[in-house]
Amino acid sequence: MSAQCLRRMPAALRAVPALRAGARAVNRLPAARCYSAVARASSSGLLNLTRDRQLQHSQPRRFASTVVKVPQMAESITEGTLKQWSKQVGDYVEQDEEIATIETDKIDVSVNAPEAGTIQEFLVNEEDTVTVGQDLLRLEPGGEPAGGKKQEATNEPKAPASKEQETSSQPEGEQEQSKPAPPKQEEQPQPPKQESKPEPPKKESKPQPPKEEPKQATPGSREERRVKMNRMRLRIAERLKQSQNTAASLTTFQEVDMSAIMEFRKLYKDEVLKNRGVKLGFMSAFSRASILAARDVPAVNASIEGPNGGDTIVYRDFVDISVAVATEKGLVTPVVRNAESLDMVGIEKAIAELGKKARDNKLTIEDMAGGTFTISNGGVFGSLMGTPIINLPQTAVLGLHAIKDKPVAINGKVEIRPMMYLALTYDHRLLDGREAVTFLVKVKEFIEDPRKMLL
Repeated sequence: MSAQCLRRMPAALRAVPALRAGARAVNRLPAARCYSAVARASSSGLLNLTRDRQLQHSQPRRFASTVVKVPQMAESITEGTLKQWSKQVGDYVEQDEEIATIETDKIDVSVNAPEAGTIQEFLVNEEDTVTVGQDLLRLEPGGEPAGGKKQEATNEPKAPASKEQETSSQPEGEQEQSKPAPPKQEEQPQPPKQESKPEPPKKESKPQPPKEEPKQATPGSREERRVKMNRMRLRIAERLKQSQNTAASLTTFQEVDMSAIMEFRKLYKDEVLKNRGVKLGFMSAFSRASILAARDVPAVNASIEGPNGGDTIVYRDFVDISVAVATEKGLVTPVVRNAESLDMVGIEKAIAELGKKARDNKLTIEDMAGGTFTISNGGVFGSLMGTPIINLPQTAVLGLHAIKDKPVAINGKVEIRPMMYLALTYDHRLLDGREAVTFLVKVKEFIEDPRKMLL
């Protein structure tokens, strides 16, 4: 009879050892009295124990909150400014999804969620100074159903569970049958979850007012606005002043005829774009010319190191070219590493990739660390001539300028040629005038006759 009694029980009840023992205890009872015995077992609390175990499995498990800290950024960076929260309290985030942006003196660092969960609390405010390892926010770990659909998850299982409970205790089944209507109404609150997504426009509205303020200025207005310098601009100012105070800077100029390199580019730019997927510009040509010229004047690619201003010259067999790129926050100099091992197309491709990352604010510390020689192209903004500042601890920087048609003497005749001024600012502590001029003249020769770069 115990086997028959067990077969009539729901599967969840048969798994309870206490009930199996109770069924064996009523082994000699008639079949009609089997269920009454089970009912008496229910009054002793055994079924309540089973129901509690079912609820423990059906309800979402609560985890301890995770504290997200300021990540490690670089050896030389220990603090930054929390520029913007990308999410709000109560938002669900996936693992590795961006939560906040920290502005440093070099790059913007993204703070990503270490695991999926729901944001519980922000521990710092925007524009606060934060240090590496500092607590930023509290995150409740868990999947999206437990966080975003928590209420639905607790209500929906009641409908299928009532079928099993009706076989064990009909009064509970009747109570649960009166609840299926509300879940249909609770399905309607789903649109509000979508309505909570328009929060990002609030973030977009922050940069808009400063752009509109200049337009509202009226003639004769003497209004003043004071804006705190961002960390990158402060760092740029510090390094430029340090360069002026440390290096014995001197600038030498050359005028270069761009006719040959422009013709070279005209002949091969379409082919390069089709076969290599990159636009052929002038930066790769000047980079390659500088690399070849540095072989004859290695001090251009060297640096001074040591205490009290330096007492050691470091010569290098490799060339890591820093390319100056202007961004909204300031000038950055990502590095093309081992440029001496790349051809012109390879250099152009690397420069294009770094330029895109700079404009998208996706540069990393590794992209800008190091650099042995810098090229700055002010000509893209129309600069006719300028004296660039050395990017310490480097020794020299090459400045490119705008291309202008000018009358020049060619073989005793006056011709109109596209001309550009080149400027080389160098540290006179390491380079003498003869070496600096020799380097710049060689760059001029390579640009005016690109075939020499193949010799």
